[in-house]
Amino acid sequence: MPMEADVGFNKRRAEGRDKNDASRKNLHLKVRKLNPINTISYVQILGTGMDTQDTSPSVLLFFDKQRFIFNAGEGLQRFCTEHKIKLSKIDHIFLSRVCSETAGGLPGLLLTLAGMGEEGMSVNVWGPSDLKYLVDAMRSFIPNAAMVHTRSFGPNFSTDESTMLNQSKLSDPIVLIDDEVVKLSAIIVQPNCFENKPPMPSNSPTHESIGHSSEILDSPNGKRQPAAKPGDMSVVYVCELPEIKGKFDPEKAKALGLKPGPKYRELQLGNSVKSDRQNIMVHPSDVMDPSLPGPIVLLVDCPTESHLESLLAVKSLNSYCGQVDNLPEAGKSVTCVIHLSPASVVSCLNYQNWMKKFGSAQHIMAGHEKKNVEIPILKSSAKYAARLNYLCPQFFPAPGFGSLQNCSLASSEGSFSELSEVTCAENLLKFTLRPYSHLGLDRSCIPSKVGSEEIIDGLLSEIPEIVEAAENVSQLWQQSSQRKDDLVPVSDYKMMIEEPWLCADGVPACLENIRRDDLEIVLLGTGSSQPSKYRNVTSVYINLFSKGGLLLDCGEGTLGQLKRRYGVSGADDAVRGLSCIWISHIHADHHTGLARILALRRDLLKGVPREPLLVIGPRQLKRYLDAYGRLEDLDMVFLDCKHTTAASLDAFDDGSLGTPVNDGSTLFSKGSRMQSYFKRPGSPIDKDAVSHILKKFKAVIHEAGLKSLISFPVIHCPQAFGVALQAEERSNSVGKVIPGWKIVYSGDTRPCPELVAASQDATVLIHEATFEESMIEEAIAKNHSTTNEAIEMGDAANVYRIILTHFSQRYPKIPVFDESHMHKTCVAFDMMSINIADLPVLPKVLPYLKLLFKNEMVVDESDDVVDAVASAS
Repeated sequence: MPMEADVGFNKRRAEGRDKNDASRKNLHLKVRKLNPINTISYVQILGTGMDTQDTSPSVLLFFDKQRFIFNAGEGLQRFCTEHKIKLSKIDHIFLSRVCSETAGGLPGLLLTLAGMGEEGMSVNVWGPSDLKYLVDAMRSFIPNAAMVHTRSFGPNFSTDESTMLNQSKLSDPIVLIDDEVVKLSAIIVQPNCFENKPPMPSNSPTHESIGHSSEILDSPNGKRQPAAKPGDMSVVYVCELPEIKGKFDPEKAKALGLKPGPKYRELQLGNSVKSDRQNIMVHPSDVMDPSLPGPIVLLVDCPTESHLESLLAVKSLNSYCGQVDNLPEAGKSVTCVIHLSPASVVSCLNYQNWMKKFGSAQHIMAGHEKKNVEIPILKSSAKYAARLNYLCPQFFPAPGFGSLQNCSLASSEGSFSELSEVTCAENLLKFTLRPYSHLGLDRSCIPSKVGSEEIIDGLLSEIPEIVEAAENVSQLWQQSSQRKDDLVPVSDYKMMIEEPWLCADGVPACLENIRRDDLEIVLLGTGSSQPSKYRNVTSVYINLFSKGGLLLDCGEGTLGQLKRRYGVSGADDAVRGLSCIWISHIHADHHTGLARILALRRDLLKGVPREPLLVIGPRQLKRYLDAYGRLEDLDMVFLDCKHTTAASLDAFDDGSLGTPVNDGSTLFSKGSRMQSYFKRPGSPIDKDAVSHILKKFKAVIHEAGLKSLISFPVIHCPQAFGVALQAEERSNSVGKVIPGWKIVYSGDTRPCPELVAASQDATVLIHEATFEESMIEEAIAKNHSTTNEAIEMGDAANVYRIILTHFSQRYPKIPVFDESHMHKTCVAFDMMSINIADLPVLPKVLPYLKLLFKNEMVVDESDDVVDAVASAS
């Protein structure tokens, strides 16, 4: 019988016909009344990703009535929620480059704003002309209404364009905003195309021509060199505040024969007037104190030494150095320079000499400073990670950054001995611009370092019974082993248990003699919709140890979560060793971290022989990746989930790929839009190309020690899938064949027979449980599952263990669930790491986890997140 007769679901949403919200409405763009006499203004380091060194820091430019943010890397939403920076107050976002490092958080941010309130919101987004490639890519999953206020500037790239622009013209300031509050200009910096030439001194002539097409240009030495391409452009932003007019002196006016009245006002407005008692003209300078020049802030992003050569040649910046070429007339004096450039660039002598040109300006070095690793950027999340680690270190290992505490965290500050005004950026460091009397650095908001000892002391004071609970949890492992020495510490992945360590009934045969270096399931993100303080969005890392690993879904911030779990070097190793990435569907909370992972892998393996990484996902994802690939090389090959269903793989094996396939799906009634997609005979595919990729797929799966990876359709949105991973069989020491484990991941779904069939006798089912049971109507409307429904799916499939995840951000710390149904189930938390050898203990830990959160409210988030959750897709 078709599933819709058994379990309710939103058919229009599943078939993609519910385009009635953000995709159609006109989103509200706030136009605020400006305050030309700002009482408060400052720049502040928001520091997204600085503790994990995976994204470019964001910078906030604050005025009384306006907020500007520079760069929107992954984690910006979580950071703003953590530190109560209201996203709804942001007016403009500026990108210093257009790449995953600086813009990885932009898609999620636009979607969150689009879901705020009844009308939704939009925001102005500015960037170099590369921005159009990112916008084109995002159209595959973001309503156009959320991007109508994106604005690009600078040279356009076109394969048909053969003209070349002079670098000096290219680097002329482009005025973006000029009002009574701020003048904001952009200066484009492109890499020097002729990388074999020696570095150019700052006063050397600029290159005669810089290419702006994708053509190959002839260099002066006759060799063909690649021209500049999309993604290469970087921007220096110049923020100029208006001058502060001097005070009017009425005594001077009286001495010059002026009577109090309208003429006082005219003088203050800058107009000359005639004296009332003397035959003279009175000028503003006669009665006004000298004006104070307005502060000027530069934001400099110089990502490579090739960009540095062009930056040194930007003559328009000379006018901000206070004195131009030793000429007596003074130029504009820069107050503060925020350097987003990496250490490899700022350590160059040429760069440091260039910094000296700005005289007494305060330099803030914000390019991934290692000292910020000591202080977690997400303190709320770090606090609960420490508490969970105290209670159950087996499932919640200490954060990977613990390994850095004993190493040198020296910053680059020491390399600028000749520059007195240099400081390293710290999270929430401010530089005050107004009031003028407070001009300078303000460290009052910088978070203090809180050690794990202090966190645990607070926990013991708050919940004294947690001590006994931690002892009971420890005993669970001892009771599960035949003898104490059988249990190997989680960190010792090379050892194995020689004897079956669990003899209780119901333990799957696949766990017999299981090795601790066989499988680890890491729940990197366990929230839905958008990131919150306590839960990141969806991602599961399947750690196969020496055989690599897989990512199942890849929401924004996945890379940062990997680094928090394994440390910077450990996460780099995990990314290098990825076998493939599997994406369940096109919703942003499941894939917007993908580009950042792929870009890092490309950089880590640069110069190393390698194969492109296999990415398996729904067809719409390919459109996004193809469009994004014009901006940044992702070094990947794509395979549609449709070609990894059981029926399609069987067709490939028997040589009938490309012919009509009946996969037995009962998801939708005969002839429905969704059924026609899965059974479509004439899909526009290149059979030979797909066959080649499927061969690679088979090889990748085999190298990972997997017998199969099979996708199956689920009920959520068009082209939504779940996946089943089956390990190869193995033999024990006496030659007995032991079946391989089976892991099933539901993706987002309503209960459906395909999921039950795919999960039959699975070792672990990782199932979404977005809503509590009382919200069944909302679960149906949005095609999600409740906690009870997820457990029922596992029971129907006779799975051994169920892990609930993908919780609504209404439940920031722990979801609502019925304990009477949890005998084989556990609730997931971010960074939860479950070794396959510990599965028998898993459900027994849940009551103790609940004790940890006994005093917590259900909802504890910023207003922005609560508003957005209500209307998020």
